[in-house]
Amino acid sequence: MALFDKLKEELDRAGKVAQGAFDEGKIRLEAFRTRQLADKAAQALGYAVFRAKQGGSEIDSDTYSRLSATLATHDAEAQRYETELDRKRKEREGSADTTADTSTASTTSSTSSSTTSDASGTAEAPPSAS
Repeated sequence: MALFDKLKEELDRAGKVAQGAFDEGKIRLEAFRTRQLADKAAQALGYAVFRAKQGGSEIDSDTYSRLSATLATHDAEAQRYETELDRKRKEREGSADTTADTSTASTTSSTSSSTTSDASGTAEAPPSAS
């Protein structure tokens, strides 16, 4: 039964990793789309200012307010997605470190069981078969 338990654990872990990658991909896509919207809003604002200056006037305050609010909204949303991505990356790296530590600990315990101690208490590696 231990084999099936181990298999189930590994499948669950693989499923969680795959779900995490899928979730990260969705966030990355949303961040990209939102950043594109922010870029389009910045472009529209720049064109509006350019046209107004080219016509010898200033951009009217309603147009400026509307375009700058749209830009600020999209920029804030893109920043939120990017922050969420950074958080997910750190979580993934943290869990990878924990997994590596667990794996190292089990390797260390199996390695230490194959060493022998002499009378002075110092560990010696078993003789190698050459």
